[in-house]
Amino acid sequence: MIDHAHDLASVRIASDRLLIAAAALDNAAVTEPSRLPGWTRGHVLAHLARNADALVNVLEGRPMYASAEARDADIERDAPRPLDVQLADLRDSAARFQNAGATPADWARTVELRNGVVDAAWRVPFRRWAEVELHHVDLGIGYELEDLPAEFVTREIDFLAERFRGHRDVPATSLADDEGRTWATGGGADGGPIAVEGSAADLLGWLAGRRDGSALRVAGGQLPTLPAL
Repeated sequence: MIDHAHDLASVRIASDRLLIAAAALDNAAVTEPSRLPGWTRGHVLAHLARNADALVNVLEGRPMYASAEARDADIERDAPRPLDVQLADLRDSAARFQNAGATPADWARTVELRNGVVDAAWRVPFRRWAEVELHHVDLGIGYELEDLPAEFVTREIDFLAERFRGHRDVPATSLADDEGRTWATGGGADGGPIAVEGSAADLLGWLAGRRDGSALRVAGGQLPTLPAL
């Protein structure tokens, strides 16, 4: 079982790092495009705040979001807010998530996320950690995939390789980073085996839809096109 307390501490560190970096922005920068198509930096910050509250809902046994439409509407509503409001909301929602995580609970229980996805409660803090780290990169303010904590990078590759394992649209694919770590994914589509090698940051960027994979070394076929997360 994953150490949820360790992951909660990692979420706190990542959230503080993001808040310090975002505080260097100004109101104009919040309205500028992020690296996510169609989203400004304000959209990213608003999403992070609402995601924290949504995961509190998960931990407390409520639906993650009232509906997909409500989730999107909340992000659109909150995206144009000035920087100080964004930062206060992000800080307060992060504290609510930490408080929910500190409440004694059965961490082996099953919880429900979006779209009927279920998972063990002990994996929820890592899911939040991933949201904070990857969306910090998405802000485009100097924090890159290469700056992510090494532990997080390895575990997120683990998570995404597992997510795509057996996927009907992904051929059998082996992954290897420059440190010699290996993973297997795909296997549900014709073709392969395909071998993909590169830096851990580039592998994560491709798996997470943050890089096109052009820096990766590919043998046995073309680099697979991965489904959207």
